[in-house]
Amino acid sequence: MANDKDKFIADLVAEHGVPLEKYLARKLDNSEDAAELAQEAYMRLHRLEQPENLNNARAFLFQVATNLALDQLRRRQLHFKFLKSEKSQSVDGEPMDYNAAGASPEQILDAREKLDTINRATEELPFKVKQAFLLHRQSGLSYSAIARQMGVSVSSVEKYILHALKHFRTALNTGQPPDKS
Repeated sequence: MANDKDKFIADLVAEHGVPLEKYLARKLDNSEDAAELAQEAYMRLHRLEQPENLNNARAFLFQVATNLALDQLRRRQLHFKFLKSEKSQSVDGEPMDYNAAGASPEQILDAREKLDTINRATEELPFKVKQAFLLHRQSGLSYSAIARQMGVSVSSVEKYILHALKHFRTALNTGQPPDKS
């Protein structure tokens, strides 16, 4: 019975794998994310008791993939909205990004204090959150590359980085890293 299920899914992948990934790549504008979501759609199909008994397995597969893509796009939009709000916030009416050549001694001191706060807050982060954040910001890796390197999903990487950004915002607002609660 398990062999029938595995063969059915293998045949489905062989027949619809490339079209499904192309479809998802058009939706997501990213072929790496498309490949990952296609794999997740096949995994969800595999979790069914008897996927070979579906009336239209192709339609089911594409619908699951579409739902996964929409979830991914929503998370991406939420993430970018959060980043945009972070960039637009200012402290005491001054922009957050200072040009060091034109900065006053007070601005430089303030920037150094913020950097110290962020460094302390970074040390407070859980290991995986810290790892994902540093791979993204220091190494410049994409979320997909980070997910592969860490052995987690892209969704987990997004959550880790959002967790880190919220942690930093709290630390900057209070002047110290938040408690580990």
